Amino acid sequence: MSRRLIDFTLAVIGLVLASPLLAVIAVLVRLKDGSPVIYKANRVGQHGRLFHLYKFRTMVPSGGSSVTVWADPRVTPLGRKLRRLKLDELPQLLNVVLGDMSLVGPRPEDPSYVSLYTEEQRRVLSVKPGVTGVAALEYSDEETLLRGQDWEATYRTQLMPAKLRLETDYLARRTPWTDAQIVLRTFVKLLGHARREI
Repeated sequence: MSRRLIDFTLAVIGLVLASPLLAVIAVLVRLKDGSPVIYKANRVGQHGRLFHLYKFRTMVPSGGSSVTVWADPRVTPLGRKLRRLKLDELPQLLNVVLGDMSLVGPRPEDPSYVSLYTEEQRRVLSVKPGVTGVAALEYSDEETLLRGQDWEATYRTQLMPAKLRLETDYLARRTPWTDAQIVLRTFVKLLGHARREI
């Protein structure tokens, strides 16, 4: 089976199984934080193509940075809980169905940061971005690393290059089996987050 067929099939199954949870989250966001329920972020996909990445809205509407920092005041109380459990990312299964994303791959980045990529780093654009990936697992607590007034410099000069290095290294040895391992590790990590929240 092709990667696209596997992605499509698993994403459809995931959306069907998660539909009650998706409905509950949508209602909670609407009641507690108002509209819009879904946040559409401009991201760069495969071969540099722009697309809308779907997430449950976890922040107050603003024109600020696409990067969330430690104790970001834009994040709502409900949004903070959704982000800790990564439940805000569930609508990205629709991105997988639409063909914008894969289940596993480099996380899609804001166009303003992609413009800073070196030629080597742009290799991550040769594949579809993923809902999860090696950098997403390694830096699942990314917000805690971005503190103080110099967070932007920290992201551009340290965090972003480190994540891209992980992704380019992974792409060089990627197989369907390693992708399956990433999905499994993601589930294990999410279960750990859920247990801590409970």
